[in-house]
Amino acid sequence: MDDARHADGRAGIDAALVERLIAAQFPQWADLPVRPVAIDGWDNRTYRLGEDMTVRLPTAAAYALAVEKEHRWLPVLAPHLPVAIPVPLGIGEPTAEYPHPWAVRRWIDGETARADRIGDLPAFAAQVAAFVTALQRIDPTGGPAGGEHSFYRGTPLRHYDHEVRRDLKALEGRIDTDGARSVWEAALGAARQGPPVWFHGDIAHGNLLVKGGELAAVIDFGTSGVGDPSCDLVIAWTTFEGAGREAFRRGVDADDATWARARGWAVWKAMLVLTGLDDGTAEAEAHHRVIKAAIAEHA
Repeated sequence: MDDARHADGRAGIDAALVERLIAAQFPQWADLPVRPVAIDGWDNRTYRLGEDMTVRLPTAAAYALAVEKEHRWLPVLAPHLPVAIPVPLGIGEPTAEYPHPWAVRRWIDGETARADRIGDLPAFAAQVAAFVTALQRIDPTGGPAGGEHSFYRGTPLRHYDHEVRRDLKALEGRIDTDGARSVWEAALGAARQGPPVWFHGDIAHGNLLVKGGELAAVIDFGTSGVGDPSCDLVIAWTTFEGAGREAFRRGVDADDATWARARGWAVWKAMLVLTGLDDGTAEAEAHHRVIKAAIAEHA
């Protein structure tokens, strides 16, 4: 799930709409059944098309920016990566009934990377790190520089400084705001020195698919682009801890400045989401843990 900053555009998107869009624009697939996927996203609604394809519909104009980008660049990235990524099959045009471009992709088997589905967490962390480093090694020439299409992943964190200051005030008394502020300010001061590289933008357990406890695929490149890859290291605090976090950092070979910026991204996102949640829920507690872990490590 990405930033909760757009109205819910999921209303009106259903299997019947997908059937009508497919029939009108891809008649060769009109006889295939359409059904929702078991675990859907927020930025896009996804439906199975037959057994081998998916249809992906953005829920807002901001998310629709990714459709052309992914169609153009996924085939360029795929040959250089150690696991499967989505395969574009077609782009649907906006209609009077549905106002955004939409995508048809090849279905990828696998389950989202819940902890109970992973056999060896440090080994899995190393596999994720290998994907991240392989992505960074791909020639970035001509790739889309981080910006609006990536929700400013890949750009300097200062873009979100106003949000962090607002959320620190909103969360006073709920989190260690002094500690979180220190993490954030250290991230702002840790400027990137290297050249721009490819980043995914949302390396999170819901976008990692596993088979047999091992990483099998990475999906949802909607926030991908070329720039600072520190945003791809947030999983170090959202999913990994202890030996797993250490294995991940070794695998991505992150210097202190990159690691500091990654902590900043982690605290920014956790605070942003936490402001909209009541404490005591499982989701809220997960974001509290991210903030506490980032503060403890920084200190």
